[in-house]
Amino acid sequence: YDIALTGSIEEQRESARELAIALVLSLALVYMVLACQYESLRDPMIVMLAVPLAAIGVILALFISGTTLNLQSGIGCIMLGGIVVNNAILLVDQAGQIRRGTGCSAGEAALEAGRRRLRPILMTTATTMLGLAPLALGIGEGADAQAPLARAVIGGLTSSTLTTLFVVPLAYAIVHRPRSGG
Repeated sequence: YDIALTGSIEEQRESARELAIALVLSLALVYMVLACQYESLRDPMIVMLAVPLAAIGVILALFISGTTLNLQSGIGCIMLGGIVVNNAILLVDQAGQIRRGTGCSAGEAALEAGRRRLRPILMTTATTMLGLAPLALGIGEGADAQAPLARAVIGGLTSSTLTTLFVVPLAYAIVHRPRSGG
Protein backbone atom coordinates (compact mmCIF):
# COMPACT_ATOMS: atom_id res chain seq x y z
CA TYR A 1 0.00 0.00 0.00
CA ASP A 2 1.08 3.53 -0.72
CA ILE A 3 -0.10 6.76 0.73
CA ALA A 4 0.29 9.77 -1.48
CA LEU A 5 -0.89 13.31 -1.09
CA THR A 6 -2.74 14.38 -4.16
CA GLY A 7 -4.90 17.21 -5.28
CA SER A 8 -4.31 20.73 -4.06
CA ILE A 9 -1.55 19.84 -1.58
CA GLU A 10 0.49 18.21 -4.32
CA GLU A 11 -0.06 21.22 -6.58
CA GLN A 12 1.00 23.61 -3.82
CA ARG A 13 4.22 21.70 -3.24
CA GLU A 14 4.96 21.65 -6.95
CA SER A 15 4.28 25.41 -7.21
CA ALA A 16 6.54 26.12 -4.23
CA ARG A 17 9.32 24.02 -5.76
CA GLU A 18 9.03 25.74 -9.14
CA LEU A 19 8.89 29.14 -7.46
CA ALA A 20 12.09 28.42 -5.52
CA ILE A 21 13.83 27.36 -8.73
CA ALA A 22 12.62 30.52 -10.47
CA LEU A 23 13.91 32.68 -7.61
CA VAL A 24 17.35 31.06 -7.63
CA LEU A 25 17.56 31.32 -11.42
CA SER A 26 16.51 34.97 -11.43
CA LEU A 27 19.13 35.87 -8.83
CA ALA A 28 21.79 33.92 -10.72
CA LEU A 29 20.90 35.71 -13.95
CA VAL A 30 21.01 39.10 -12.24
CA TYR A 31 24.44 38.27 -10.84
CA MET A 32 25.73 37.10 -14.23
CA VAL A 33 24.50 40.24 -15.98
CA LEU A 34 26.12 42.40 -13.30
CA ALA A 35 29.38 40.45 -13.54
CA CYS A 36 29.43 41.07 -17.30
CA GLN A 37 28.62 44.76 -16.87
CA TYR A 38 31.19 45.40 -14.13
CA GLU A 39 33.75 42.96 -15.56
CA SER A 40 34.34 41.98 -11.96
CA LEU A 41 33.07 39.46 -9.43
CA ARG A 42 33.46 41.73 -6.38
CA ASP A 43 31.14 44.60 -7.27
CA PRO A 44 28.20 42.34 -8.21
CA MET A 45 28.56 40.61 -4.84
CA ILE A 46 28.29 44.01 -3.13
CA VAL A 47 25.17 44.75 -5.18
CA MET A 48 23.63 41.37 -4.35
CA LEU A 49 23.87 42.16 -0.62
CA ALA A 50 20.63 44.09 -1.09
CA VAL A 51 18.64 40.91 -1.77
CA PRO A 52 18.83 39.25 1.67
CA LEU A 53 18.13 42.64 3.22
CA ALA A 54 14.86 42.70 1.29
CA ALA A 55 13.86 39.31 2.71
CA ILE A 56 13.67 40.87 6.17
CA GLY A 57 11.06 43.34 4.97
CA VAL A 58 9.08 40.71 3.08
CA ILE A 59 8.76 38.54 6.18
CA LEU A 60 7.81 41.50 8.38
CA ALA A 61 5.29 42.90 5.90
CA LEU A 62 3.59 39.55 5.43
CA PHE A 63 3.53 38.95 9.19
CA ILE A 64 2.16 42.40 10.04
CA SER A 65 -0.51 42.23 7.33
CA GLY A 66 -1.48 38.66 8.24
CA THR A 67 -0.68 37.48 4.73
CA THR A 68 0.68 34.03 4.04
CA LEU A 69 3.71 33.25 1.94
CA ASN A 70 1.84 31.99 -1.11
CA LEU A 71 2.27 31.90 -4.86
CA GLN A 72 1.52 35.61 -5.30
CA SER A 73 3.89 36.74 -2.55
CA GLY A 74 6.51 34.38 -4.02
CA ILE A 75 6.15 36.05 -7.40
CA GLY A 76 6.57 39.36 -5.56
CA CYS A 77 9.84 38.04 -4.10
CA ILE A 78 11.09 37.16 -7.58
CA MET A 79 10.21 40.67 -8.78
CA LEU A 80 11.93 42.09 -5.73
CA GLY A 81 15.14 40.28 -6.65
CA GLY A 82 15.42 42.50 -9.70
CA ILE A 83 14.03 45.68 -8.19
CA VAL A 84 16.14 45.96 -5.03
CA VAL A 85 19.46 45.62 -6.80
CA ASN A 86 18.77 48.90 -8.62
CA ASN A 87 19.52 50.99 -5.54
CA ALA A 88 22.75 49.13 -4.89
CA ILE A 89 23.75 49.47 -8.55
CA LEU A 90 23.30 53.23 -8.31
CA LEU A 91 25.55 53.39 -5.24
CA VAL A 92 28.29 51.06 -6.48
CA ASP A 93 28.41 52.59 -9.95
CA GLN A 94 28.55 56.14 -8.58
CA ALA A 95 31.28 55.21 -6.09
CA GLY A 96 33.33 53.66 -8.89
CA GLN A 97 32.94 56.78 -11.04
CA ILE A 98 33.99 59.00 -8.15
CA ARG A 99 37.05 56.86 -7.43
CA ARG A 100 38.12 56.89 -11.06
CA GLY A 101 37.46 60.62 -11.43
CA THR A 102 39.01 61.92 -8.23
CA GLY A 103 41.32 59.17 -7.05
CA CYS A 104 39.90 59.37 -3.52
CA SER A 105 39.68 56.41 -1.18
CA ALA A 106 36.91 53.83 -1.44
CA GLY A 107 35.39 55.01 1.85
CA GLU A 108 35.22 58.63 0.72
CA ALA A 109 33.82 57.59 -2.66
CA ALA A 110 31.14 55.43 -1.00
CA LEU A 111 30.09 58.29 1.28
CA GLU A 112 29.92 60.73 -1.61
CA ALA A 113 27.99 58.23 -3.74
CA GLY A 114 25.48 57.84 -0.93
CA ARG A 115 25.07 61.59 -0.69
CA ARG A 116 24.66 62.04 -4.45
CA ARG A 117 22.32 59.11 -5.02
CA LEU A 118 20.12 59.43 -1.93
CA ARG A 119 17.39 61.45 -3.65
CA PRO A 120 17.14 59.26 -6.81
CA ILE A 121 17.04 56.13 -4.66
CA LEU A 122 14.31 57.52 -2.41
CA MET A 123 12.30 58.81 -5.37
CA THR A 124 12.32 55.55 -7.32
CA THR A 125 11.52 53.54 -4.22
CA ALA A 126 8.69 55.87 -3.22
CA THR A 127 7.11 55.83 -6.68
CA THR A 128 7.22 52.04 -6.82
CA MET A 129 5.72 51.72 -3.36
CA LEU A 130 3.02 54.32 -4.00
CA GLY A 131 2.14 52.64 -7.28
CA LEU A 132 1.64 49.33 -5.48
CA ALA A 133 -0.22 50.81 -2.48
CA PRO A 134 -3.76 50.45 -3.92
CA LEU A 135 -3.03 46.85 -4.81
CA ALA A 136 -1.56 46.15 -1.36
CA LEU A 137 -4.64 47.64 0.29
CA GLY A 138 -6.92 45.48 -1.85
CA ILE A 139 -8.54 48.44 -3.58
CA GLY A 140 -10.18 47.57 -6.87
CA GLU A 141 -11.69 44.54 -8.46
CA GLY A 142 -9.63 41.38 -8.04
CA ALA A 143 -7.02 43.21 -5.97
CA ASP A 144 -7.43 40.83 -3.03
CA ALA A 145 -5.85 38.03 -5.04
CA GLN A 146 -2.84 40.18 -6.00
CA ALA A 147 -2.42 41.97 -2.65
CA PRO A 148 0.21 39.51 -1.29
CA LEU A 149 2.45 40.32 -4.27
CA ALA A 150 2.25 44.06 -3.59
CA ARG A 151 2.70 43.62 0.17
CA ALA A 152 5.82 41.51 -0.34
CA VAL A 153 7.33 44.04 -2.76
CA ILE A 154 6.52 47.04 -0.54
CA GLY A 155 7.92 45.35 2.56
CA GLY A 156 11.06 44.21 0.78
CA LEU A 157 11.63 47.61 -0.80
CA THR A 158 11.23 49.37 2.52
CA SER A 159 13.76 47.26 4.39
CA SER A 160 16.23 46.97 1.54
CA THR A 161 16.21 50.71 0.85
CA LEU A 162 16.77 51.62 4.49
CA THR A 163 19.53 49.09 4.99
CA THR A 164 21.12 49.36 1.53
CA LEU A 165 21.89 53.02 2.10
CA PHE A 166 24.20 51.95 4.92
CA VAL A 167 25.31 48.40 4.15
CA VAL A 168 26.29 48.77 0.48
CA PRO A 169 28.60 51.80 0.98
CA LEU A 170 30.16 50.07 3.98
CA ALA A 171 30.71 46.86 2.01
CA TYR A 172 32.12 48.86 -0.91
CA ALA A 173 34.59 50.62 1.37
CA ILE A 174 35.66 47.33 2.96
CA VAL A 175 36.01 45.39 -0.29
CA HIS A 176 37.90 48.18 -2.08
CA ARG A 177 40.18 49.21 0.77
CA PRO A 178 43.91 49.10 0.02
CA ARG A 179 45.55 45.80 0.78
CA SER A 180 48.17 45.90 3.46
CA GLY A 181 51.53 44.57 2.41
CA GLY A 182 52.97 41.70 4.22
